[in-house]
Amino acid sequence: MNVDARNAISGDASLHRPVVLNQLGAELDTVLGAHWSQPVVVPGYDEDRVWEIPKGVDVLLTRPGPRWKAAPRIRPPEWPNDLRWIQVASAGIDFYPDWFVAADGPKVSCGRGITANPIAEYVFAAILEHEKRLRRLAIHTPEEYAQSATGTLEGKTIGLFGFGAIGKAVAARASAFGMEVLAVRRTSSSGTQDGVRFLSRLEELAAGSDHLLLAAPFTPETRHILDARILSVAKPGLHIVNVARGGLIDQEALLAALDGSTIAGATLDVTDPEPLPEGHPLYRHPKVLITPHISWSGTRNAQRLTDRIIANLDAYVRGLPLSDVVDPLTRY
Repeated sequence: MNVDARNAISGDASLHRPVVLNQLGAELDTVLGAHWSQPVVVPGYDEDRVWEIPKGVDVLLTRPGPRWKAAPRIRPPEWPNDLRWIQVASAGIDFYPDWFVAADGPKVSCGRGITANPIAEYVFAAILEHEKRLRRLAIHTPEEYAQSATGTLEGKTIGLFGFGAIGKAVAARASAFGMEVLAVRRTSSSGTQDGVRFLSRLEELAAGSDHLLLAAPFTPETRHILDARILSVAKPGLHIVNVARGGLIDQEALLAALDGSTIAGATLDVTDPEPLPEGHPLYRHPKVLITPHISWSGTRNAQRLTDRIIANLDAYVRGLPLSDVVDPLTRY
């Protein structure tokens, strides 16, 4: 697209009117049209080349998807044109090319925390499924009637690898269940705060937890961070829940550990790749439950994203700091 979007600007030239390319759906166009800054919403874009931004556009609203995965590895010569701010719907930015977030590029703000509550609910659905085994213990005839002991959450320990919005939402619910909460976070710390005991290493977390949640960003430093070494020191009976990215786990090491007696199970909402190829051994492993990356799903997500966009648009027009800006160095 080589249209100069600034040609669409009309009215008071002294008014700062953002020029927005919206790739998040037509429903948002109506919301943008009602904003007090009277943004110019550029009509249409090439859905197969989402990175081609018309000259004059200073705001891009976008989401992850296969088109961004297909973007050139080398930054296109015209990128970013006049872009000054990008709002993405996702919390992570690993779906986008490396040049998408750069110190010399437009600011990128993300959807951090928007889906934290439904993800926390998914985590406890997974934990309760593991402990209570309702489907496996269900009976269908009188002859099957037999009582069997089930697990409990009270008195168990949950370990949180990552203590952002998801970790905090899980910790709040864990306390209500009477669980002890351990956590490892990016900023090295120890001690107890608001009922959460912070540890310094993932090894300690795996060794002390009954349920281990992976909720950390996927970066070169966290790739395969749950490996054979960590799994070898895990607490017997450990149940692993991954709602972050499949690449956090060395899946070959996980399979080997699942065949042993220490790891009791794994609930994987994400895998590497996604989906796993047909016939992958994780599909049929009796200790594994795989779901198709649905933990984020919730009825209030769209409204929360809209609220985030409007709040950041308010700040952008006024020249104030944006919320949830991605650090180009850490990439989260």
